[in-house]
Amino acid sequence: MHIRVAVIFAAFCFALVAQPQAEEKAVLAAVQRLFDAMASHDRAAAQAVLMSEGRYFSVRDSGAGAAIGGTTHGEFAERLAGGKQEMRERMWNPRVLVHGRIAVVWTPYDFHRDRKFSHCGVDAFNLIKTSEGWKIAGFIYTVEPTGCPESPLGPLTEVR
Repeated sequence: MHIRVAVIFAAFCFALVAQPQAEEKAVLAAVQRLFDAMASHDRAAAQAVLMSEGRYFSVRDSGAGAAIGGTTHGEFAERLAGGKQEMRERMWNPRVLVHGRIAVVWTPYDFHRDRKFSHCGVDAFNLIKTSEGWKIAGFIYTVEPTGCPESPLGPLTEVR
């Protein structure tokens, strides 16, 4: 009897832990799909993971203050299709918060163009769970060309 109660309790605890982990993985998969779309210059793939109404912003510190740029997700996807440079963005140690149908991802990243290091920074993504799955509602990121810590992912070895 005690063994049955212990097994039921363990299964219940596993179910409580497994659900958040599954959602966190699904959220991170959506962000990775954006990175993959960037690497392949795939407008349709980017549009599939971005909410069309969304926006993104970049923040680059300059000697005189912050240079802030940004555009709509639609314009971002259009520019991807016309891009010629190889692009690869990698994230590590992401922090994921999920509450029902909303999620936030905060993660350090590095970015490479034509297999050369370009910059590092922090990405912050806001996501919404739709009937089609997790979609990126908006994102903001820093652009830091210097002072970057070494990536725990090691040197860039391949571009997808």
